[in-house]
Amino acid sequence: MELTTTPISKKQPAKSTSAKSRFYKWHRVIGLIALIPVISWTLSGLSHPFMSNWFRPFIPKEVFKPLTQQQLHPNLSIKQVLDKNGITEIRNFNLVSLGTQPWYQVLGRDSAYHYFSATDGTFIPDGDRRYALYLARYFTQDQKHGIKDMTLQTSFDSEYQPINRLLPVWKVSFNRPDGMDVYVETGQSRMGTFNNNTRKAFLVFFQQCHTWRFLESIGGEGFRIGVLLVVVTAMLLSLISGLMVYGLFWNRFKEITQKRKENQIPDRRFVHRFHRQLGLIVSLVMLAFVVSGGFHLLVKLHNLNPDKKQYNQLVSTNYLNQSNLQLPVADSTIKRIGLVAFNNRYYYQLSNTKKKFQYFDTQTGTELLNGDQLYAQHLANFYRHSTAAKADSITLIKSFTNEYGFINKRLPVEKVTYAGNENWYIETPSSKLATKVAGIDRAEGLSFIFLHKYFGMTWAGKDARDIVSMVSALGVLVVALFGFVAFLKNK
Repeated sequence: MELTTTPISKKQPAKSTSAKSRFYKWHRVIGLIALIPVISWTLSGLSHPFMSNWFRPFIPKEVFKPLTQQQLHPNLSIKQVLDKNGITEIRNFNLVSLGTQPWYQVLGRDSAYHYFSATDGTFIPDGDRRYALYLARYFTQDQKHGIKDMTLQTSFDSEYQPINRLLPVWKVSFNRPDGMDVYVETGQSRMGTFNNNTRKAFLVFFQQCHTWRFLESIGGEGFRIGVLLVVVTAMLLSLISGLMVYGLFWNRFKEITQKRKENQIPDRRFVHRFHRQLGLIVSLVMLAFVVSGGFHLLVKLHNLNPDKKQYNQLVSTNYLNQSNLQLPVADSTIKRIGLVAFNNRYYYQLSNTKKKFQYFDTQTGTELLNGDQLYAQHLANFYRHSTAAKADSITLIKSFTNEYGFINKRLPVEKVTYAGNENWYIETPSSKLATKVAGIDRAEGLSFIFLHKYFGMTWAGKDARDIVSMVSALGVLVVALFGFVAFLKNK
């Protein structure tokens, strides 16, 4: 951004005038450096509400509702099916359906999903692809159109971005005029995201113009963040120097305006005046954007190389003495079943219709009281490399909050809190760490959602919040463009 003025009065000391002039020149230089990034970020920011809200494609079902075990009515236990197929070790399993046909979804030793009929134990070839297609058609409620392509995706890209969190997923591309793609995670029977042609275009535009992903392909993620931090710093300096120039020349601006009105001289420098006045009005908005964005980048740089280890288990079928079909729970309440291994014991993990979890010993059938909390603490200790730590509290989270926002995708989760208000959010069915919030992470998260994404306007509704954020971004853009025009006029 650029602030301009008329020549300095001769009454002012030459030394002071020279210092002010140099300061003003630095503001112009820094403003020019920041001009293109400001245009790029504000335009892409203006597109975000269209992508995430107003032009968001419609999909009939966003959440999969599985049948209960009673509705599926499996004939064989998991051990019977595994024994029939000569399988002695697995990582996990679940009971799923293709329509009304019950299948056992088995996560094998090879960490791939294999499917077997829960009626007669028959192996189902290409089962994961078939189940992914079934889920995609369920979410879209589209049984009519053909499938253009199906791909098992193990990494993020421009259309399935890191914000979606879930991997691996099947990308199911429908042969439809709108080019609908649905991303499904078969292991948890859920959707990662969905895109039509319009949303794909917005995603590519936003990724390249707002997050500057093209820099990652040039020099890696660290290089990208480093360049963005330099640009954000330039924007902050431009803002500060603009405010200081306005303060330094305040009396002079006021004097010129008064003389122009007294002498009835036409205002030929209205661009410069609007740049100064609007710059002052949106200065707080720009400060909020710049500070929250810079803080966000610094924390990302700090967390650039997180620990990638994942919790893995391998369970011998010899430990599955208790049939999973003869547990002391009504089949009509069981929505999901799986296996967990911790503290040298093995348990069936049951999720019921009220999204609560129960744990039963796979050898004795005895229920483990508070099993989900115990398992969540076991996983939290694993991820924080502290096997003996005792949590201050463990709370089941069923909906998103300011601290654990929609960006984290996974629900329900257990919030495991340690001393110092250090929170670890654990999704026990997948044994995954959803996110960790502690110290600087919490401060950054709150600053970003309130100062950058305007979550403080949530009370007024999503549309109102998006409109306010767009007006704010537009104000910054107009100030920058007026500054550039003023620079050209000076030339």
